[in-house]
Amino acid sequence: MSSFHTLSIKHINRETDKAVSISFNVPENLKDTFSFKAGQYITLKTTINGNEVRRDYSLCVSPKSDELKVAIKEVVDGTFSAYANNKLQAGDTLEVAAPNGRFTFEPNDSKTKNIALFAAGSGITPILSIIKCALEEEIYSKVILVYGNKTTQDTMFLKELLELQHEYKDRFSIQFVFSQKDEDNALFGRIEKSTVNYVMKNKHKDITVDAFYLCGPEAMIHTVKDVLTENGIDESRIHFELFKAAKPAEIPEETVSTGSTKITVIVDDETSTFEMSQKQTVLEAALDEDLDAPYSCQGGICSSCLARIKEGEATMRQNNILTDNEVAEGLILTCQAHPTTPKIVVDFDDI
Repeated sequence: MSSFHTLSIKHINRETDKAVSISFNVPENLKDTFSFKAGQYITLKTTINGNEVRRDYSLCVSPKSDELKVAIKEVVDGTFSAYANNKLQAGDTLEVAAPNGRFTFEPNDSKTKNIALFAAGSGITPILSIIKCALEEEIYSKVILVYGNKTTQDTMFLKELLELQHEYKDRFSIQFVFSQKDEDNALFGRIEKSTVNYVMKNKHKDITVDAFYLCGPEAMIHTVKDVLTENGIDESRIHFELFKAAKPAEIPEETVSTGSTKITVIVDDETSTFEMSQKQTVLEAALDEDLDAPYSCQGGICSSCLARIKEGEATMRQNNILTDNEVAEGLILTCQAHPTTPKIVVDFDDI
């Protein structure tokens, strides 16, 4: 289980007009707690206007950097993102949970392999961590990045990426895509089918790519994934993470009962049993009972609320993370799961 630790902010850097990067001081006794794999995120927690707010942000540094650093882009009506961009200062503290997430890259320098990464907007944050890790720890592998933004001014980590491209010029290639300004050596428009085909079947046709990593809006991810599979890429080689999902579909009335379920929740080695409405999600019911169940986005995007069903059944309104095999093994996103049986046992510890 992830618990929160109070960390002070070491630096805040302005990356674009609407984005900052935040690095934290990590005490020596928490170094192991905050070790991470490339692509993982941390959950930040604070109180804003009297309300507890939790948000997940991907780490944008390599695991060997000895840094704990995230980037936060301000979004319209964004509570935490506006707070981070306009209020936070070096020396302030936030509650920070240990790194989490399943969108990971683990280097293996005993094997030469090539990776291609597609990112749009703030989706670059976990992608940047993966790029740095691959370049630093797989010294013979090649890395291809396709990165979409509105303009160069909106492009997070532009300078850092260009510096990496210069340092690893024989191994790292970037294809920028801008939707609102025509730039030299960049494609104009959005990342779409023609973009993927151009990069993979023309520009880099002589490179065999072993794995693909995608991060961005849901529409972009589906487009890239569909084009890759159309070109014979096995889905097991395509890894993705959403930073914004489409609005969850309503579960049909015949699927969600108006009845109740006797639920047993196991969290942090403590067991609680109570009655819940089947219209509630498992997470909602657990939080209503003041249980310290882990959660963050509550939108089915992160995996913070992951748990395993030990008895009974549930249906998820949305699932962008778990594979069919994992669901068959009983794993659920509790923020999306409604019980469908009179009794259910959910274990947050067995994941």
